[in-house]
Amino acid sequence: MMNLRAMILTAALGGSLSACAAVDIPSRNAPYESLPAYVEGVAEGYQEIDHLAPEFQPQAVTPVVAVGALTQPGTAVQKSPLLGSGVSVSKVNVRVPRTLKVSEANRYLPQGDIVWREDPVGDRHAQVQAIVQAGLERGVHALEGPVATELDVEVLRFHALTQKARYTTGGVHAIAFTMVLRDAETGEALTPVRQIEANFTAYGGRRALVAIAEGQTQKVRITQELAKVIQQEILRPGSRTPRRGGLILALNKL
Repeated sequence: MMNLRAMILTAALGGSLSACAAVDIPSRNAPYESLPAYVEGVAEGYQEIDHLAPEFQPQAVTPVVAVGALTQPGTAVQKSPLLGSGVSVSKVNVRVPRTLKVSEANRYLPQGDIVWREDPVGDRHAQVQAIVQAGLERGVHALEGPVATELDVEVLRFHALTQKARYTTGGVHAIAFTMVLRDAETGEALTPVRQIEANFTAYGGRRALVAIAEGQTQKVRITQELAKVIQQEILRPGSRTPRRGGLILALNKL
């Protein structure tokens, strides 16, 4: 009899412990229980409110654009005035004198005033004039100062790379010209005539091949460099440090 009573007490105790150990499942994300069909109407607090508009709808939205998104390669950038500029340039006049000697020799350092091979064989003076014109016009495009001017330029030297140097050693793009700003109406010189050296590294060998594959041809790089140089020389005359090309640059000037 005692054994039977002990067994009943043990079973009851075990059942109560099991009930304490049961895990309560969270119901915060569970849907409301559906109401029985016999219930008429909807209980207080269960009415649908989808037809009510939120009271805190924003009246206007101001878009936020990452700064970097405006300056990615290939992205159009609106023209804006450059700080510190007192002039605008309405016209660029580039002269390439026919007295400049053209060299077509395929050597590392050909003699001559004009060395240009990236266009088909033809009028090298006209080809150089078009390249310099495009670069300078790009550079002055953003100038919007109150004084209207014209930019007069005369090319003195235009040395790009020959085929031999292009695919082996590389070298220096050696470009020189004179510049003067003139009043757009009277033609009066507003600045002294200055000689500008626009010399920079010319890629050769594998680096040149990679640049070509990326669209950075000699013409593209020269155009970009001339745009940068003319901006600097108009905004901050004499602030550029001429490139020291050593022997190669000295020979390029021959």
